[in-house]
Amino acid sequence: MKRPFAGKRTFETRTPMRLCIVASVAVAALFAIELSAQTPTPEIRAAESIVGDGIRGHMEFLASDLLEGRGTGSRGYLIAAHYVAAEFMALGFEPAGPEASYFQHVPLRKSTVVPEGTTLAWTQASGTTTLTYGEHYLGSAGFWEEESAITAPAVFVGYGITAPEFGYDDYDGIDASGKIVVALAGAPPSLGPNPAAHYSGGIAKAEIAVTHGAVGFLSIWTPSYAQRLPWLVLQRLVRTGSMRWVDREGAPAHAPSELRGGATLNMAGAEMLFDGAPQPLRTVLEAARDGTPGSFGLPGQVTLRVTSRHEDVSSPNVLAVLNGSDPSLRNEYVVFTAHLDHEGIGEPMDGDSIYNGAYDNASGIAALLEVAKAFARLADPPRRSVIFVATAAEEKGLLGADYFVEYPTVPRERIVANLNIDGNLMLFPTDDLLALGDRHSTLGEAAKWGAARVGRTVSTDPMPEQTLFIRSDQYPFVKRGIPALFFINGFESTDPSVNGLVTVQRWLGTAYHTPKDDMSQPMHFDSGAVFSRAVFLIGYAVANDPERPRWHPGDFFGETFGRQAEARP
Repeated sequence: MKRPFAGKRTFETRTPMRLCIVASVAVAALFAIELSAQTPTPEIRAAESIVGDGIRGHMEFLASDLLEGRGTGSRGYLIAAHYVAAEFMALGFEPAGPEASYFQHVPLRKSTVVPEGTTLAWTQASGTTTLTYGEHYLGSAGFWEEESAITAPAVFVGYGITAPEFGYDDYDGIDASGKIVVALAGAPPSLGPNPAAHYSGGIAKAEIAVTHGAVGFLSIWTPSYAQRLPWLVLQRLVRTGSMRWVDREGAPAHAPSELRGGATLNMAGAEMLFDGAPQPLRTVLEAARDGTPGSFGLPGQVTLRVTSRHEDVSSPNVLAVLNGSDPSLRNEYVVFTAHLDHEGIGEPMDGDSIYNGAYDNASGIAALLEVAKAFARLADPPRRSVIFVATAAEEKGLLGADYFVEYPTVPRERIVANLNIDGNLMLFPTDDLLALGDRHSTLGEAAKWGAARVGRTVSTDPMPEQTLFIRSDQYPFVKRGIPALFFINGFESTDPSVNGLVTVQRWLGTAYHTPKDDMSQPMHFDSGAVFSRAVFLIGYAVANDPERPRWHPGDFFGETFGRQAEARP
């Protein structure tokens, strides 16, 4: 695709109004002050172009049954991708994908567990216990081979975490080489919310296990995790299959080949595995609540066989760029993201099998497009360039965003910030917004400034137990050392009869990731528009700040991922 706008865009320039009256310098100065107080600034005029009907219009199309839930690699997703690309083109933005295209195709491998070919058995001196698939455990899909089998001793390694910066190591004193490790889901609360969120991720635990020589991984779905994601819901998610993006050498990303098999056990399955263990599972869970689950070898051997079916698919990120105006800063980039995919067509609920994903995340894409429109309305573009990315396969593990940051279409070291929108919840009129990540970097100051310009405040995360900061598309940027914010509409309601937090928690328990997340839900579009104006103004501030965003000294994410980024010129 040719760049239809390269070299053609012109920007309106404005000259100061000349006063056609004869007056003293003092009177002219007073008049100018009064005029400036009454005249909106350019960014406020641009922000005011974001309206509720704009949010609604995009959502009505993107969340319609016609798009069949925008499943990764599906026809409905491709229709949505072309819609977003057409919107970017209409706004006059240049394509930011490879070869002057609006699309960056993400190669993916889908792997689905075949229950009939998957077995898990526990052999001790007293005999062999065979666990039942679904009733006791679920297999982890393999991405290297469709058939994998392993028999090895097992060791229990607490939460399965090695975090030397906190003096914490579940593998201390344990030889896991050549063994299958068994670990509790989650992380010890003593690490604090953000480190615990990072280390509780499956990818982080798998990488740690490999460094200790493990050849298999069994995760125990604890009661606390079952409250967040019930076993029946986890079963449904496993049935839909897992995905990894494939690198340019054909290898699946974040799937260590050293781990030859994996599974997740519920409490009934874990009780069977701990039969004859040095400590009963009940004692282990009690100690885990205090952050000291302990580690020890388990008697006998585990035999695990997992059968998977592979399918190669592709799904595009949609990218556009507004080039900056400052010769010295236009080669730096602020990247806005929102994920375009949802779950597609799945298991029916009350006769409905289309997972429309209205709030998750047609609302975020609608906000992204409205923010882009506001940038297009500026008489002069911001100093830095701004890239807009509608990402693919977020619901499959943040894959589209991770692929973009691994293979960015601009030099990665020139990406100064990521601003991510996932869930413009408008269940009630809101008085605040969440900018998760605001306490980790100087982006927090921009968040306060932008929110205040539209009369809103930035609230503290009221649900830290949800570990939201590692669960959306900003996290791949963070892991490459790039400061980021994750925006969600707030939980403080302007309606005194509405408890916002309770309302959101009810939605999470009844509509989130179900066919009920459609356009029939309560939606206060004007509130969604104000939220989007705040996001635009925050991005405007970051794009114009002469200083790059910086991690705060001593911040966990900055210390863990940001040192190399801060060392860049």
